[in-house]
Amino acid sequence: MALALNDRVQQTGTANTTVSFTLSGSVTGYQSFAVIGNGNTTYYTATDSTGNWEVGIGTYSTTGPTLTRTTILASSNSGSAVTFSGTVNVWVDYPAEKAINQNASGYVSYDFSNATLTSRLSFQTSTVNGNTGIYALPNGTATAASWQASSTADPTNASKILIATNGTTDVQLVSGINGTGTYLPMGFWNNGAEKARLSVSGGFSVGTTTDAGANNILAAGSVTGSITNASNGIHINSQTVAASYAIPSGSSAMSAGPITVASGVTVTVPSGSRWVVV
Repeated sequence: MALALNDRVQQTGTANTTVSFTLSGSVTGYQSFAVIGNGNTTYYTATDSTGNWEVGIGTYSTTGPTLTRTTILASSNSGSAVTFSGTVNVWVDYPAEKAINQNASGYVSYDFSNATLTSRLSFQTSTVNGNTGIYALPNGTATAASWQASSTADPTNASKILIATNGTTDVQLVSGINGTGTYLPMGFWNNGAEKARLSVSGGFSVGTTTDAGANNILAAGSVTGSITNASNGIHINSQTVAASYAIPSGSSAMSAGPITVASGVTVTVPSGSRWVVV
């Protein structure tokens, strides 16, 4: 069952109490509800000659044919199903309750925060049992695109995170800013808690929210090559220091040797600190 909308769909019929409409008549210039497809749902509006009206989601069936009044969105009966009189006109509509519009600032305005998931704006493929993929696409010869989330309602001067492509160069997860926004550290969360953090200066911490200089930190520029923290207690570091690095004041460092400091590269150990090679 899928939601289907078509242009110029309208028929006349009769109401079966408050359950469904039997669609028996045609309206000049309009298609019948058959274009919706058996078992599919659609948005509808119905009226009668006495002024009763109803807006909702209906399920079309070729048996009858009928349109079952699955969900009532609004009506002349205070939002409940209407008891119609005589001939009813029923047509495919686009209800205000389900419309997606731009607000005065040009933003798409809809419910993104309702605790009830079915009340939120979500994306789902219309292909039965199909997977869903959402794309941000560049236009014409442009080669970059991104999804961005801002830290404030007005993104002019804000912190933001991007999931981006940079042409053919790379793909990026970016802590960025707009205008005078503030760059923020990037946290990695799982099971309701932060498990790692990449600081603004490039230090990486595991199991802590503290920036470079505290315990369990790999400070910026300190590591080249691969590094692992295995469950069996084995820690691996590169045997070559390929970039100059200054150990943060108040911290010490340890490396498993042998260690080679590349030509032109320096390791600065501040007063009171140690760099131990074992």
